[in-house]
Amino acid sequence: MTPLGPKRDRSTRVPATFLNDGAGQPAPARATRRREPAAPRRAEAAPGAVLRLPEAPLPPGEVDRLVSGGHHDPHALLGAHLTTEGTAIRVLRPFAERIVIETEQGPAELTHQHGGLFTGLLAGREFPAYRLRVHYPGAEPLLQEDGYRIAPTLGELDLHLIAEGRHEQLWRALGSHVRTVDGIPGVSFAVWAPNAAGVRLIGDFNHWDGTGHPMRSLGSSGIWELFVPGLAAGAVYKYEVHTRQGWVLKKADPLARATQVPPETASVVTSSDYTWGDDSWMAERARTVHHRAPMSVYELHLASWRPDLTSYREIAEVLPGYLAGLGFTHVEFMPVMEHPFGGSWGYQVSGFYAPTARLGSPDDFKHLVDTLHRHGIGVIVDWVPAHFPKDDFALARFDGEPLYEPADPLRAEHPDWGTLEFDYGRTEVRNFLVANAVYWCEEFHVDGLRVDAVASMLYLDYSREGGAWTPNQYGGRENLDAASFLQEMNATVYRRCPGVVTIAEESTAWEGVTRPTDTGGLGFGLKWNMGWMHDSLVYMSKEPVHRKFHHNDITFSMVYAYSENYVLPISHDEVVHGKGALVSKMPGDWWQQRANHRAYLGFMWSHPGKQLLFMGQEFAQGAEWDHEHGPQWWVLDDAWPAAADHRGVRELVGDLNRVYRSTPALYEQDTVPAGFRWLDGGAAEDNVLSFVRYAADGTPLVAVCNFSPVVRHNFRIGLPQLDGAEQLWEEALNTDAEAYGGSGLGNSHPVKAEATPWNGQPRSTELLLPPLATLWLRPAGQD
Repeated sequence: MTPLGPKRDRSTRVPATFLNDGAGQPAPARATRRREPAAPRRAEAAPGAVLRLPEAPLPPGEVDRLVSGGHHDPHALLGAHLTTEGTAIRVLRPFAERIVIETEQGPAELTHQHGGLFTGLLAGREFPAYRLRVHYPGAEPLLQEDGYRIAPTLGELDLHLIAEGRHEQLWRALGSHVRTVDGIPGVSFAVWAPNAAGVRLIGDFNHWDGTGHPMRSLGSSGIWELFVPGLAAGAVYKYEVHTRQGWVLKKADPLARATQVPPETASVVTSSDYTWGDDSWMAERARTVHHRAPMSVYELHLASWRPDLTSYREIAEVLPGYLAGLGFTHVEFMPVMEHPFGGSWGYQVSGFYAPTARLGSPDDFKHLVDTLHRHGIGVIVDWVPAHFPKDDFALARFDGEPLYEPADPLRAEHPDWGTLEFDYGRTEVRNFLVANAVYWCEEFHVDGLRVDAVASMLYLDYSREGGAWTPNQYGGRENLDAASFLQEMNATVYRRCPGVVTIAEESTAWEGVTRPTDTGGLGFGLKWNMGWMHDSLVYMSKEPVHRKFHHNDITFSMVYAYSENYVLPISHDEVVHGKGALVSKMPGDWWQQRANHRAYLGFMWSHPGKQLLFMGQEFAQGAEWDHEHGPQWWVLDDAWPAAADHRGVRELVGDLNRVYRSTPALYEQDTVPAGFRWLDGGAAEDNVLSFVRYAADGTPLVAVCNFSPVVRHNFRIGLPQLDGAEQLWEEALNTDAEAYGGSGLGNSHPVKAEATPWNGQPRSTELLLPPLATLWLRPAGQD
């Protein structure tokens, strides 16, 4: 931040905005030294000129406020204004030495008053149509439009909805927009800064000097607005915010839809001409009920999934085919919103409305989503409304005072990440975030929002010691404003965007995360099952000889499986910061680690809930994730000694997805108890689990997990009664198959269910259970 001090000599060159041809193209500036405008004089009118009366000067104090950037309504001074003597024309053009206005009646020269303000008075009581012919030292005169004679580009309805916090398409009102107003092409700018003393527009079009581009405050809305004729897409800009404390802040646009490539931090004017080709996908999505549909999610970090692919469009050539080949239904991108520090993986967002420019333009990102949809892949994006970074150019103390963050420092500071939390109780902040959720669904056709760090939003004492937090109005620890905001966000997204799913990363026992808002819930569609992830990995990390003492860890999830609608996540958080890759968590030698890995995936895909697997785990890479280098793709190359082992695990993941998607028993009743029944959940001594999954029509699939390295012969399993006389069952999948790198043991022929009751079932059979393996059994003859 820079104190607002005495006016300085801003440049030794003529800024490009003052040498503009009216179409956004700067004319060459030949001046090498700044020259002060000529002293006020009365120019002689050219032959045929409109009658000029004496100029219409302003009080010096008003001019000083205007030029210093502290005026709240420059449009009240600049442009055309009716007076009792005629029509006053006032133009602010620092560095200009002469300005002539061109009207239908002829030219008339304005008089320089002070600080770059030129004034004149035309005869008549009607607003004339005019343009400006601006003379700069050493340059050809430029014909320009006067943006200060343009009415506000925000209407009364926009301002009303913003004041109410109900502008669900806020990005269409605020930010920068290429548009034509009164036949004049240009760009409109609007920003919310209610505590500012003044706001000016700066950018590459005016050499980052905002003297000539002060913005107007629109009443009590806190919104500042300006239309700049001649600008076009590609212009780079920021807002120069003059605070009530006398400081000058240079801020990126909170509603910018494009940005410079980091580490540069300015906003970029953008205009989309993308034509979508996913109409059939969007229509089908609107009819989808996610709770009863298959959902197998591949989570990835776009910048490191394939570091050799450096743009959204390059990724679009490879990723859709890879995911379709493995049978995943969805991909989840770690945050794609602009962020200043790549090492945050996108979780410290500075540009909530802009896809990161590291990989291309907003239209390039649309192309990636569109291509994924054409390959039958849904797109989920991580969304981070829990906090934002403190970088000076972004949201923190945006207009010199707490604005997006709470004024109470005990509520503003996020202790875990050195960031700031949002003020969920402030109407405009809630509107900013709710509209942002809608924006990604409507403008980029994303199919889901996975909301990061929900627990940190819901609890006022999250990661805070006693005395370091402020309770709610009832003395409790719940952040009631955050809970209300999440309800509003979910209700709005589901109402506006049919078929979209919202997913909460929430690690506590907060009641009703996935319950509808009209019954008091938060309204999410799904919730990450962090308890299942933690407990099951604890079990799998134990040597098989010790697993019988931890059997409850692998079975406990079914105690609460239907309290919420769950996703089973093996996410990036589990394979970083010293936690190791999934396969490295497994005990034993390399063969046993892979076998455990495969058996665990078989258990995961058959457990009630949707699945999520982070990149690299689909082929059992040995190292944890490194965001600089991405997955260890080279272990799949023939030159790698264990390449066949890794390819085998990847083949298993593809088959898990294919069988899963073709077997309604594995997904149709994920969220209701009727879809699951234990056969034997208590065989701790054997390290064996067995259970049945049921489709809505009653069709069963049986899963048997042997988490022991011992081959179990003639292991009796209870089986449901089937229609018909044959009562034959066959393996739908065996994680010990040779194709996956296993020993090839199993039940290669259909087995007959005998009339021997077992495990509470009317029939049973004896199976061969391979070591460290999961079997899926289905009625014979099904495909």
